[in-house]
Amino acid sequence: MKAGWKTEPLGDLCEFQRGLTYAKSDEVDVSDNVVLRATNIDLTTNLLDFAELKYINDKVVVPDSKKVKKGSLIICTASGSKSHLGKVAYIDDDFGYAFGGFMGMITPKNGLVPKYLFHLMTSDAYKDFIGELSDGANINNLKFDDLKKFQVPHPKRDEQKRIIGILDKAFESIATAKANAEKNLQNTRALFESYLQDIFTQRGPGWEEKPLGECVQDISTGPFGSLLHKSDYERGGIPLVNPINIEGEEIIPNKNKAVGIETAKRLASYTLRENDIVIARRGEIGRCAVITRNQAGWICGTGCFIIRSSEKTDPHFLTHLLRSKPYRAQLEGVSERATMPSISNGDLQKLVIGLPTIPQQRHILSLLDNLSTETQRLAIIYQSKLAALEILKKSLLHQAFNGNL
Repeated sequence: MKAGWKTEPLGDLCEFQRGLTYAKSDEVDVSDNVVLRATNIDLTTNLLDFAELKYINDKVVVPDSKKVKKGSLIICTASGSKSHLGKVAYIDDDFGYAFGGFMGMITPKNGLVPKYLFHLMTSDAYKDFIGELSDGANINNLKFDDLKKFQVPHPKRDEQKRIIGILDKAFESIATAKANAEKNLQNTRALFESYLQDIFTQRGPGWEEKPLGECVQDISTGPFGSLLHKSDYERGGIPLVNPINIEGEEIIPNKNKAVGIETAKRLASYTLRENDIVIARRGEIGRCAVITRNQAGWICGTGCFIIRSSEKTDPHFLTHLLRSKPYRAQLEGVSERATMPSISNGDLQKLVIGLPTIPQQRHILSLLDNLSTETQRLAIIYQSKLAALEILKKSLLHQAFNGNL
């Protein structure tokens, strides 16, 4: 440890306050009694997010001790997700808001600068400490007695303020750089989507409009729930393809959602072939992908349709069409009539599509492939920048609290 630094338990340096408990019946649509909860701390930035505030009846008297105070930190002390347990936010103003029962407030004393503690409690050292404390229960609880044991390395106040100044300035620059990289990444993806939309809305000569059912060999529905039960699952068996397995243009199987050979034989009519298209019939409408040679023999799950192409349609062209905004919007419009978004076989059969000739389809596919390759190259560059910025932030925090900044 650097000369002039101390390491003390958090419990010796701060005061701790538990959050406000209230009855469900106290909740109202709007009032002057505002309660901050775990959802009001952004997990990525550790900044306060006031988008979803909770209100309780004005008749509930909120003690001052249960209201956030400028220069304090609020912390999530209970959560169903371990990643949210222990997350903190810095309180930079006296908002007059209460903090809920699954939250706590930490107020530094004895020469510990609040913003210094905040930066420390976003570091990997703190996150590793919290990870070791989580008890594995359905709701993970963080006990103050355990939290108080966290070791806080700290220099004198003036040095703490110097470190805060360096970190604040560096993190502001990093946040700007990340925002630019994320915007560029979004623009890259939007470019491909825009080009795709133009193709299917600004059609050239040779395009014909027909119902999808007349353009393909067959559209069939996956097995209903009565044909496939949880007891049929066999880890590591033949994969089932459900909507959740379709990610972009790829199909990512779940080893736990698979069936054995005997069940697969019973479901033989739902066996997928190379170049079949699987498309979601519920949930996120428009999810679809083409079955590759390695995926032939997998089983269509209960939440999908199988579209078998004909000589009129290239399956890869058809998936681009079905994923495009104009056609996805049509399918979503049909699905809105259900409580859970879903479409029927008949809805899909009747979907009117614009279709060029096979040579035109393949020419368009070559253009899309070239654009996709370029957008993926740019996406990799921007994702690498985002990863590098995150590493830089972690490195700065590590140096700061080891006396090397």
